[in-house]
Amino acid sequence: MFDLVADVEKYPEFLPLCSGLKIRSTREKQGKTVLIADMSVSYKMLRETFTSQVILNSEDLQIDVKYLDGPFRYLDNRWRFTDLEDGKCEVSFEIDYEFKSKMLGIVMGTMFEIAFSRFTAAFEERADKIYSA
Repeated sequence: MFDLVADVEKYPEFLPLCSGLKIRSTREKQGKTVLIADMSVSYKMLRETFTSQVILNSEDLQIDVKYLDGPFRYLDNRWRFTDLEDGKCEVSFEIDYEFKSKMLGIVMGTMFEIAFSRFTAAFEERADKIYSA
């Protein structure tokens, strides 16, 4: 599951509202892969792009995302993966954000809440598609 979530360039193929993702840079730092990525989200006629630093820690099975630029006042998300018996995995996903603009928050906020609540299902469906073959 870590590898599936770490493959951020594939997000537009299956994540709600994600209309594009471009990796600006990749580097290794202290055993971790650090990406700078632009993610575009779209809903109806609205499209916003934001830049984040994504830290992939495959040894500890953690992914941390730090917001750098875009329409948010802040955005913080964390992924934690715990291997279980029988090849199963427990995934913990936390996200906290606030838009800079109250108007954008009103327009996009509800859709973001719906999309984030559907993230789990989107990743589970993706895992079934990739790993159940």
